[in-house]
Amino acid sequence: MLLKGKNAVITGCLRGIGNKTMEVFAKEGANIWACCQREDAELEKQIQQLSEQFGVWIKPIYFDLTDPESIKLGLKSIMADKKPIDALVNIAGMTHNALFHMTSMNIMKTVFEVDFFSQMQISQFVTKLMARNKRGSVINISSIAGLDGNAGQLAYSAAKGALISATKTMAQELAASDIRVNAVAPGVIDTTMTRSLSDVVKAGLIQPCELKRLGTDEEVANTIVFLASDLSSFVTGQVIRVDGGIG
Repeated sequence: MLLKGKNAVITGCLRGIGNKTMEVFAKEGANIWACCQREDAELEKQIQQLSEQFGVWIKPIYFDLTDPESIKLGLKSIMADKKPIDALVNIAGMTHNALFHMTSMNIMKTVFEVDFFSQMQISQFVTKLMARNKRGSVINISSIAGLDGNAGQLAYSAAKGALISATKTMAQELAASDIRVNAVAPGVIDTTMTRSLSDVVKAGLIQPCELKRLGTDEEVANTIVFLASDLSSFVTGQVIRVDGGIG
């Protein structure tokens, strides 16, 4: 088990990459604060099953990424447990599809609030706790859109690009506390959204990929596990593309 005995904060656990990351972290022996935007009966059932199957504890934490006060209350709940935090995985986010001239300032602000500012608020709080123990790993989930841009996703690309820049600066500043900070930039991943696309659209998405297929949420989660584990103890300030060769 690569994460046996480690305690991790993971956001976006309700579905997609976040949910799969919670599952893989539990399988690798990590205890988890599973952060989500709302309560969900299926998630709570899944948490109970994972806890029993892998002998770990998983605590759901609920807060709204658009509400700084809600985030603060959720984070205080984590701090109240008085357990060391070994890893923070910032996955929760939103997308918005619109051309540049069709993207309002209000939409841009909302996307940045969810995809960037909330991540910074969470990271500031958690890394202060990590610094007390002089160890930790922060993994920010960006996107290849944050590296390459993507027509029709101005707000999302810009917010994810800001997250990449923040990752590099955080890595420089937090190294003195033995906190590593890295980012993962997924490509086109097989999710509920991509499954709903037509075969023609899917073919267009796959075409620039060297491996000629969609990635899986588990492949992204496995990369996150590597960065949270001691196997990556000399890796910081990096952006790892999980895109099948698009880059």
